[in-house]
Amino acid sequence: MEKSKTVGLLPRIAAAIILGIGAGCCFGACGEGCAAVPEWAARVFATFGSVFSGYLSFMIPLIIAALVTASIAEMERGAGRLLAMTVAISYIDTAVCGFATLGVGKFLFPLFMDGSAGAAAAAAPYPAPAPFFTIAMPPLFDVMSALALSFIAGIGISSLRCDTLRRAACEFRDIVTAAIGKTIIPLLPLYIFCIFLKMSWTGEVAVMLVSFAKVIAVIFAMHIAVILLQFCAAGAVVRRNPFKALAAMMPAYFTALGTSSSAATIPVSHKCALDYGISKETAGFVIPLTATIHMSGSAMKITGCAIALVMMKGGTVDIAAFSGFVMMLGLVTVASPGVPGGAIMASLGILQSILGFGAEEQALMIALYMAMDSFGTACNVVGDGAIAMVVDRYARGEAETVSPAERSPAAGPGSC
Repeated sequence: MEKSKTVGLLPRIAAAIILGIGAGCCFGACGEGCAAVPEWAARVFATFGSVFSGYLSFMIPLIIAALVTASIAEMERGAGRLLAMTVAISYIDTAVCGFATLGVGKFLFPLFMDGSAGAAAAAAPYPAPAPFFTIAMPPLFDVMSALALSFIAGIGISSLRCDTLRRAACEFRDIVTAAIGKTIIPLLPLYIFCIFLKMSWTGEVAVMLVSFAKVIAVIFAMHIAVILLQFCAAGAVVRRNPFKALAAMMPAYFTALGTSSSAATIPVSHKCALDYGISKETAGFVIPLTATIHMSGSAMKITGCAIALVMMKGGTVDIAAFSGFVMMLGLVTVASPGVPGGAIMASLGILQSILGFGAEEQALMIALYMAMDSFGTACNVVGDGAIAMVVDRYARGEAETVSPAERSPAAGPGSC
């Protein structure tokens, strides 16, 4: 029986970028169009890009409302002090990583970015291909309304224990997640092809590709530094060797590199935590939870890419706007769906509403993010182990102050 093989999203996006650049350069070299890329074909791609951009704008508030509402509504199941502690550590670590990237990007990225991509577009000898038609798909509500609705509904469902509404919220999340997986993700490579076709046409692409490579190198180095700092901090709290703990989490790191999914790595992360001596109850509670709420690697990728795009376009990094963006980023990435690129999909709303990113910038964010998806996910996963170490120390300390019956596994953190 033959096994069907599918090409991963990252190779398809890479192929789309290469083909888009080649097609755009081919047309630009011919001036009036050529056999490989006639003008009518370029306009067909421009039409698709316009329609898909409208569909994406329509979906963004729905993605926010569906994913965030369901995530908050389900948190009641694990209510308690350990839940509050785990969520607080995860959010603080995610936000700190975002702010660290903001600082590095603000002062380091200008050394190799000068806004020449925007100047190249302005000086393009040929106008970008125009779509044959456009289709208006206005969102049902804006992004901030979606966030407000999701917090009100999610907290209300959780606190009032509305099981019927919880099931409805989870089913709506499943519908939106299916829409992401069946319509947005499969069509992303074609959309990114359209964007790079346009950029190569206008002359932006050469400048951007050089800058992309440097940004990726900087963010990868930051990921390694953050992992070391996370385990050194956790080791200081629990008074154990941080490097032994980090070595124990390496199977999870390499699994995440291969799967690009925190959720798919949960079984390996759980076993690594147990092998290092973290209690079964704490590991069973913390590892699955942090796989969905701890996004330090994703925060660095998204923040760094956003700063890079602003600078590439010749804009100025507004510290106040980016600070608000980083703080919101820690909230919206909690609801990342379990599909490749889920965190960036959940973040498109605040990229649009806070930073003012349009359709082209959003597509470039997706391309940049996916180029770093595997090692960013690995950073998230390994950091989960550091959080589990700290929470386990707190859980063991609490257990020493209660009766033996309360210290039994049935009454441990996993039973919340």
